[in-house]
Amino acid sequence: MPLTTLNIDLNRVEGDLEFQVDLDGDTVVDARCVGTLFRGFEQLLIGRAPRDALVITPRVCGICGTAHLYTAALALERLAQIPVSPHATLVRNLCLMAENVQSDLRQSFLFFTPDLVHRRYADEPLFADVERAFAPLKGRIVRGALGATRKILELVAIFGGQWPHSSYMLPGGITRGATARDLVDCHDIVAQAREWYEQDVIGDTLEHWLALDSADAFFAWLDTAAPAGSALGLLTQFARSIGLQHIGAGAGHFLSAGSWHDPQRWQPPYGEPTGLIDAGLYDGQHGTVTPFDPALINEHVRHAWYRPYPGGRHPYDGETVPDYQPDSDRYTWAKAPRYGDAVVETGPLAELLVGGDRLIRDLLRQEGPNTWLRQFARLRRAGLTLHLMKRHLDDLAGQLGTPHFLPPPDSALADGEGFGLVQAARGTLGHWIRVEQGRISRYQIITPTAWNASPKDSNGRHGHWEQSVIGVRLADPGDPVEIGHIIRAHDPCLVCTVHVVGRGTRHRYGI
Repeated sequence: MPLTTLNIDLNRVEGDLEFQVDLDGDTVVDARCVGTLFRGFEQLLIGRAPRDALVITPRVCGICGTAHLYTAALALERLAQIPVSPHATLVRNLCLMAENVQSDLRQSFLFFTPDLVHRRYADEPLFADVERAFAPLKGRIVRGALGATRKILELVAIFGGQWPHSSYMLPGGITRGATARDLVDCHDIVAQAREWYEQDVIGDTLEHWLALDSADAFFAWLDTAAPAGSALGLLTQFARSIGLQHIGAGAGHFLSAGSWHDPQRWQPPYGEPTGLIDAGLYDGQHGTVTPFDPALINEHVRHAWYRPYPGGRHPYDGETVPDYQPDSDRYTWAKAPRYGDAVVETGPLAELLVGGDRLIRDLLRQEGPNTWLRQFARLRRAGLTLHLMKRHLDDLAGQLGTPHFLPPPDSALADGEGFGLVQAARGTLGHWIRVEQGRISRYQIITPTAWNASPKDSNGRHGHWEQSVIGVRLADPGDPVEIGHIIRAHDPCLVCTVHVVGRGTRHRYGI
């Protein structure tokens, strides 16, 4: 029997995403993740002054501009070995935390849960509860998430003047230090977000929720402690009743560059990772973590629409020169990042696994990577981040009156190379810069979605998303809701990663 090809356009994602899957009957036997838009920020930066990256790269994305700004500042500081005040690092961390919390909550309740009210599930016992909570723009939790996430972004505006596309970070610090009034306002913002999270998302105290340290403890909590109004409890019960814990395994290797730079340790010579949460590669099969080594990162373009080069290149040696080749075996504007030879997943699940979250590790050990666990980890991380924000504000109180900016010498950015890495909302984000005679000669960005949405590499190995859908059985190939569940659980952001109409049956999928 000949294979059937489905071209699936996914909405409710950041940017333009097409998924092409080949079906043998109702089973996906091959997949191609297609980023359909070339943007070329790396090319745009060549020839510009190094500090221009602080204005241009926050425009890569309207959701995670703080993450790009932070990463660009780190790359310039590493390039010139510029010291940074702890005051500035605390403010930077707080703003990135606020951005990540808003993204995690919006993704969960505006992008992911609408698929749970799909007509296919109308006969499920919990469907009426799910509809009341998660109906797009109407559900109780959805409306609450809109208000909570709008409020928490005020923290970024306090220090950055605006959100998105802020440019308040500089090599050496930030443009404005914190004041006592800022702390009062920020404490109130975080307290309001935490109150909504405790009341509506988990239905419990944050301390009790974060203390759950095993699968048994979690399922006992779910059965006895989580009240009916808990969005996370309802999402978990419904997602597992429709089998989301059985699909979307993917690559099985999890990469995190570490979270939240330590204000005391982010200083020259910028050698070892300085995250408050560890960096590394988590092997899902063996449950082991190896230290993070940025030298192992490389990018392949064999199946992408870029000027060809052999094998994989480290970002310092990489290039992003478009070479559109339709009607070939190249099929996307996304490159294929690899960590050594490994295809990896990045995102909240990877961050918590590498960072040692005992509950997440135990759930993975029992059931393996899956679509429900990926979404669950995102809401778990939001709670952890709110907890860390309170701690950061307490630490920032001790920095009032200390320098927020350590001016570098005028010649600091004349020549050299550097890189920056942060954990953005969707996972590990990296910028690599090379400067010659005061001008950018090379700039490369690897986004979280580039890791997850990568095409096949030079050795023919599928990217993580492609691996996640291969083997999935579609209950109705004319309405492939399973693909939507799997891909949206990763919070796709194709606008960061980089319109082509292919052959076959095309489906516009999404509510």
